[in-house]
Amino acid sequence: MDSTSRVKRRLALAIVTVAGLLASGFVPARAGDDAFWEHLFKAYADEWGKPPASDPNAPPARWGAPFPPQPVTSPPYPFTDWPYGGASTIGATLPNSVGSPLMTALAPTDFGKWLNANHIQIYGWLNAGFNVSSATQTKAGNFPAAYMYRPNMAQLDQAVLYVERLPNTVQKDHIDWGFRVSALYGENYRYTTAYGFLSDQLQKRDAFYGFDMPMVYGEVYVPWVAQGMLIRFGRYISVPDIEAQLAPNNYMYSHSFTYGYDNYTNTGAVASFQLDKNWMVQFGLSVGTDSMPWNAGKTDPGIQPTGTACVRWTSNSANDNVYVCANGINNGLWGYNNLQWYGGTYYHKFNEKWHIALEAYHMHQRNVPDVNNANATPFDSLVNGPFKAVCSGGKDYCMAETVALLGYLNYKLNDLNNLTWRAELFDDKNGQRTGVKTRYFNYAFGWQHWLSPSVIIRPEIARYEALDAAAFDGGTKRDVTIFSSDIIWKF
Repeated sequence: MDSTSRVKRRLALAIVTVAGLLASGFVPARAGDDAFWEHLFKAYADEWGKPPASDPNAPPARWGAPFPPQPVTSPPYPFTDWPYGGASTIGATLPNSVGSPLMTALAPTDFGKWLNANHIQIYGWLNAGFNVSSATQTKAGNFPAAYMYRPNMAQLDQAVLYVERLPNTVQKDHIDWGFRVSALYGENYRYTTAYGFLSDQLQKRDAFYGFDMPMVYGEVYVPWVAQGMLIRFGRYISVPDIEAQLAPNNYMYSHSFTYGYDNYTNTGAVASFQLDKNWMVQFGLSVGTDSMPWNAGKTDPGIQPTGTACVRWTSNSANDNVYVCANGINNGLWGYNNLQWYGGTYYHKFNEKWHIALEAYHMHQRNVPDVNNANATPFDSLVNGPFKAVCSGGKDYCMAETVALLGYLNYKLNDLNNLTWRAELFDDKNGQRTGVKTRYFNYAFGWQHWLSPSVIIRPEIARYEALDAAAFDGGTKRDVTIFSSDIIWKF
């Protein structure tokens, strides 16, 4: 085993066993490690087969302001408020509010008491799964379907550790603050990697498993500006989208093209203003998308002052939510992932059983070299650099465009089970996102079964079709059908 493989295995092991490492230093010697593991086991046993119990001593989660109610429950959904990016939920975020088994097990220890007193939480999850595919090429037969791009195998998707402090946005009397430091190891690192930060794993070695820190940010909450203002600064997940890189934040195990090929992370700052109970606006300034500030200049022309602007509206009943954004906005020069993103999401709750989530966007980049253009680019040395474009009329450069339409239909069977249908049309007009100029159609059906609030399994079947050209199985097939399932085990 080479040194790189040993480092990766140690990183994964560190994430998985952090609970034991922490406990061994802070549990009293006479109790030994057994006390910690007993508390951890009991935390899982007490919640097994049950939805999360409400805390009768918890303060109200809307601080008396007439905010719309929480529209859905978690479980069986990955959220309780219609999601938005760039901020902890204003009016509904409380310190120490993540009820993780690890924090429960640490609670009796001196370290756990210190964490609780300082409103710091440590938690995470393991996410592993498998797929059985009609694709046959072993290396990347499912590609350009994103995530689980290798067919017919089991894999560690992500082992994730969070250390965070949540700001108290359920109050109006003082400024509060928070932070999050995240660590991720697994196959999914390639969908969070920012060029110039731990990116050699992907861009020089094409490592199947890798390590990343997709979120390293601080937050400041000021309650006196409008109905609350929150500023997030650092590296954070891009603001729009139904889906997310982090497994517990998704309805399904697989991902759409719509999510697999747009903006992932930004490095900068975004300010969110809750204007009243219905309206929120956001303004952000970053250095670009999925690339670091020290890449400015010849290394990545996409690194430049980059804007974000969003408007969000929620109805009084919370049955409707519209979230419209312009993200990654600058001069649009072809860069590592310099996508000019205009679009939004819409959620509608029909009743306690049914709701839909819809997304549409238009993306583009300018001055993208044609696939037959042999001129040198800043990304020629990268193993997984950005694709060029199929330009019309024999042009050497052109604007590459993408249009996406995505829909999720959800049916809540009960508090621990949900059924999800996904349908999508993704038009890679110049082939710059997936490497093939074609329209894609994707439809999928999945079941999310919560064994407890901390353990979820998500079996599903998905079909992906390239309507205009062969794109799958190394460019030999126009379609691929994938059965897959995963497990998320939170700690």
